[in-house]
Amino acid sequence: MSITEEMRAHLEEKLLPFWKNLKDNEYGGYYGFMDAEGKLDRQAVKGCILNSRILWFFSSAWMALQDPGLKEYADHAYLFLKEHCLDRERGGVYWSVTWDGKPEDTTKHTYNQAFAVYALSSYYAASGCREALELALELQEVIESKCFDQYGYKEALDIDFRPVDNDKLSENGVMADRTMNTLLHVFEAYTELLRVSGNETAGEKLRWMMDLLADRIYNPVLHRQEVFFDNEMNSLIDLHSYGHDIETAWLVDRGVEVLGDPAYRAKMAPVTADLEQNVYETAYRRHSLKNECERGVDDEWRVWWVQAESMVGFYNAWQKAPEKSYFREAALDIWEFIKKYVVDSREGGEWYWRVDENGRPDLAKPVVEPWKCPYHNGRMCMEMMKRAEAER
Repeated sequence: MSITEEMRAHLEEKLLPFWKNLKDNEYGGYYGFMDAEGKLDRQAVKGCILNSRILWFFSSAWMALQDPGLKEYADHAYLFLKEHCLDRERGGVYWSVTWDGKPEDTTKHTYNQAFAVYALSSYYAASGCREALELALELQEVIESKCFDQYGYKEALDIDFRPVDNDKLSENGVMADRTMNTLLHVFEAYTELLRVSGNETAGEKLRWMMDLLADRIYNPVLHRQEVFFDNEMNSLIDLHSYGHDIETAWLVDRGVEVLGDPAYRAKMAPVTADLEQNVYETAYRRHSLKNECERGVDDEWRVWWVQAESMVGFYNAWQKAPEKSYFREAALDIWEFIKKYVVDSREGGEWYWRVDENGRPDLAKPVVEPWKCPYHNGRMCMEMMKRAEAER
């Protein structure tokens, strides 16, 4: 079976059936929690990031597979986002809602606004729903008017867009005012918005974000991105996030492609190539990618999303530089590791959250919760289908 056929089969036979079964036909959206043993909590909080990612997943799979049967699942996620996740009075998207769709955590996080823009843009591309594009543009205006200042994109804001502690995207013992992660996903969202609509503001801001990434976030001495920052964009911690670096490399390449500006192609090409090479040399071990390195100490967990993004990222690196065949070999090697260890082979399973370096799953981690979603692994399948098919 070719890699294209394997990816299609995994998408159709494993990922799509799992997430279809989480559709909440009574209260809308998709159920928000399942533990590692497959026990579903029908009254768990429904994360709005999770719902946006599910909307993106079904919309993108609908287009990739040309399967009109996926329309009802995308429509279902769209309706829930529109009716329950959006704050129609003050603007923006909540962090989470209750199982029956009432506001639960009313934080307005820039990261969350970005994922809604990403999802709505893809849903518009799949469905032609003009209302979805209008909502995406409204949220873009929220991001630019409420979530941006002279230093960049803010993080956590309250229901009225006043700053609050960024505990949702801060880890490793720091409380960050700015994060590389939020910038990356605003970048990703605006790339998709530009692709589907030609929105000029999105194009202008992609340029601005690439300047910030290349000039402040990317560390050319350490060949990595910095992760957590204070308000003036000074790095707070010695941390190398391997998964974010390889994900950034291919997402920036995609943004450059959609933007079509030769000056930024020239500016960003050495940055993404350096990130790819360094991740390959420092984090690709035992057929998989380590998680991160904090103050010189590696986190050896093999996290589900890191493996998915590294497969796409290494394959993308090889497509840019075919003479570097080791990138393609690494991508395919990681897929073998994913199939053997990360995919839950039990009936009705999906992917484990993480496995150790020997492939043993961490059964304390759930398989569905506000962060555990079909976005990274679903996108891996669709990206690899498209990329591998183009190589034939």
